[in-house]
Amino acid sequence: MMKKLTFLFTFMVMVFACTTVYAQATNDQIVAEWQRAKNYTKAYLDAMPDDGYGLKPTPEMRSFAGQMLHLADDNYFFTCWVSGKTNPLGKTSLEKTVGPTKAATIKAVMDSYDFAIGTIQGMTPAQLQETMKVSGKEFSKFIVLNKGFEHQTHHRGQATVYLRLKGVTPPQEMLF
Repeated sequence: MMKKLTFLFTFMVMVFACTTVYAQATNDQIVAEWQRAKNYTKAYLDAMPDDGYGLKPTPEMRSFAGQMLHLADDNYFFTCWVSGKTNPLGKTSLEKTVGPTKAATIKAVMDSYDFAIGTIQGMTPAQLQETMKVSGKEFSKFIVLNKGFEHQTHHRGQATVYLRLKGVTPPQEMLF
């Protein structure tokens, strides 16, 4: 009986250790992916000429700056949502408060990535595995954070059209 208990205890310790290592690798990978996304988004911001930041393909669409500032707003939203941190913007929206200039937009967007990356780095693997209710369903914070990543990818993809309308070749894809 003692051998079985020792084996079971050893097995449980090994499972816990493996789970912790996997979760830490996942946390490190998340940070690396957000850093890559920051660099990729910066390439988009740099590619757009100064006079293209106010470009709206149609009147009802966001401007290029609006797209990027919306992306930044949600970088704050998603990372605050999963971490429990207070949004440093309060109820302010960058999209509504930052002028559509290249310099102001780049600063606001890069600040949002710095905040998101710092927030993710401050989370433990256990926190990323915690669950939260979203639309009546349970999701890990890791999954919810991935939804935030998907959101910024979506808007960066939309920005490709804005660059093309301005006669600019979009940055080369940065998958890895």
